[in-house]
Formats: sequence, C-alpha cells, structure tokens
Amino acid sequence: MNAAERRIRTSGYNGFSFRKIATDVGVKSSSVHHHFPTKPALAVAVARRYADRFEAALVNAKSAEDWRAVFRKALVEDGQMCLCGVLGAESGDLPAQVSAEARRFFRRNLKALGRLYGPPSAASRQSALRVMAILEGAMMLARTLDDPSVFEDATRNLP
Repeated sequence: MNAAERRIRTSGYNGFSFRKIATDVGVKSSSVHHHFPTKPALAVAVARRYADRFEAALVNAKSAEDWRAVFRKALVEDGQMCLCGVLGAESGDLPAQVSAEARRFFRRNLKALGRLYGPPSAASRQSALRVMAILEGAMMLARTLDDPSVFEDATRNLP
C-alpha cells in the first residue's frame, strides 16, 4: 500500500498500475492482485488508510496553522501532494468508489476544520472551505511551479 500511495500522490490514479507497484516492491503483479483484486479496490484502501493517518495527525489541531504544518510537511519534507487532493482533481475520471473516498475525506476534514471556527454555522463552514482551498491550491501551485516558497507565501496568515 505504501508503494501505491507514493504512486498516486506523485502521478495520480492513472499514473499507477499493479505492474508498477509490483516493480517498486520487488514482487510479481499477481502478488498485488492477491491482496487487491482490482485497481479501484486498492485505491479505496489506500485512500482510507491515508484519511485515517491524516485525521490522526490533526486530532489535536488548535488552529489553521496546525493544518498548514501537515500540508507543508507533505509537500516540503516528503515531496508529496495530498492524496485525496490528487484524487479529487481527477474525480471526473475515477471509478465511483474511488471518487467517493475523496469526497468522504474532504467532508470529514471540512467538518473538523470548521470546528476550529466555532459551532457548526455558515460562517464556520465558509472559513473551513477557505482554508482547505488555500492549502490544497497552494500545494498544487507549489508543485506545478516547482517552488515550495509558493506554498509558504500563499498560506501565510490563514484565517
């Protein structure tokens, strides 16, 4: 699953295959198929695991700055995009169950992020949407421009 996650985070859903993953880990592709009968099944499992780890990293978040730190670590230290951000960008071309996992990730995390801004309300939802859009967008721009300072500049002084 680690190899599949790396592939998805760097190349997207269409950028990974059982053959590439098998090569990455030094096994036959049939070994990967043994655990995950289909590519969508593997992608769903990877997305769920990623979402669980992401949420665990933010369980004690007190501010948008804590969220920024998690995104920064992924981009700057690990050279990776947000897995569900990548899947979300591709959602129009994904199998339904894979897009559903990306939506689930964002719904859960927007709710958690919104709690930083008070009880559930239109205002707290708007703040959560703004922060998530800034973080995901800044990550994408920094990667596209191959310049981590873009992330720093775009995410400084989050609401």
